[in-house]
Amino acid sequence: MEKFRVSGPTKLAGEVSISGAKNAALPIFCASILTSETVEISNVPDLKDVSTMFSLLRKLGVKVELDKKNKQCEIRANSVHSIEAPYELVKTMRASILVLGPLLAKYGEAKVSLPGGCAIGQRPVDQHIKGLRLMGAKIILENGYITAKAKKLFGAKITSDVISVTGTENLMMAACLAEGKTVLENSAEEPEIVDLANFLRSMGAEISGDGSNKIEIFGKKKLNGACHTIIFDRIEAGTFFCAVAACGGDILLSGVNKEAMGMTLEKLRECGGKIIHDQSGIRIKFFKRPNSVSFQTSSFPGFATDMQAQFMAVNAVAKGTSIIKESIFENRFMHVQEMLRLGAKISVRGNTAVVTGVDVLKGAGVMATDLRASAGLVIAAMAAHGQSMIDRIYHLDRGYEGMDKKLNLLGASVDRVKG
Repeated sequence: MEKFRVSGPTKLAGEVSISGAKNAALPIFCASILTSETVEISNVPDLKDVSTMFSLLRKLGVKVELDKKNKQCEIRANSVHSIEAPYELVKTMRASILVLGPLLAKYGEAKVSLPGGCAIGQRPVDQHIKGLRLMGAKIILENGYITAKAKKLFGAKITSDVISVTGTENLMMAACLAEGKTVLENSAEEPEIVDLANFLRSMGAEISGDGSNKIEIFGKKKLNGACHTIIFDRIEAGTFFCAVAACGGDILLSGVNKEAMGMTLEKLRECGGKIIHDQSGIRIKFFKRPNSVSFQTSSFPGFATDMQAQFMAVNAVAKGTSIIKESIFENRFMHVQEMLRLGAKISVRGNTAVVTGVDVLKGAGVMATDLRASAGLVIAAMAAHGQSMIDRIYHLDRGYEGMDKKLNLLGASVDRVKG
């Protein structure tokens, strides 16, 4: 098993290119099931979750041709021979649930294992099931599988009880081939939702309201092939911004724009960062110890739960005390125990963490517990004095493309070693 050996502290300087967004790419790959024609996707990130999704699609009979060098792929779902997403693939990646809506809409049935992924909370799929039932599907849950059938789906008004990104995506995809008009209320507003809607529109779908909490879809009898470029990964960008906030320096992230970054840039300004926007990307400078910042996670455009661990790492070395409230997932402070090993001063009660910045973190052996926690530990280790070993970095490889290589381009010392 591989580990990261991180030596710190290091200041960061230079330019890196941000990869395509994992959370935009995965639903777009699933949406390719909705047409029998070829779709061409660009800016495909080289990630473990992407290869897992391609394995799942191939298991269904979808043809996938990947050009890693040029970050492009061609997908053609004209020979689907299975409607089952098996446990052995779904258990490693929660986004596998996103084949449910497209398979049901296109082929009238789907059998999908209940999903796995990061162990950061229950994240139930009840909103997916509720919406599909309102569209006319008959769904049963047994033996760890969701089995759905519908000769035809019909447009419906669906109000989600809680905001669900994958729930919005699944229902939006299914509605594209349903008969009539579907209205999704209390829908997710994330940039990745907008990217999926743009892809579906390029396939001939009729969608409006994406990016707001009310999305309308008029179903079509069929969708066509299309070409699409995946948006940049705003969480990867935010992670690199937090790295320079914790370590100090001056970096430029190319291919990034402020509109998709939500509250991340606002909080970085509160930390004391100088942020410059231009046509090539976003540049950020930190030459003083950061100020601590408090926040509560929420759905977009609020503070992203996927940035919580990274900002906790910044707060661990910042001036002052911060309060962090996690309102999205009930089990997303598992990285706290590992940061304490580095010398951080953090106390947790329920869904609230209080972080008091310390003058110096010190290197230690730590263990990653989920994807974003891994990133927070890398940032803390880079800011710490001495050497740290970070175990279970396979979590990182699920969502960060060549993180060690990109950080080293900026002057960090992050080595991938055999465990």
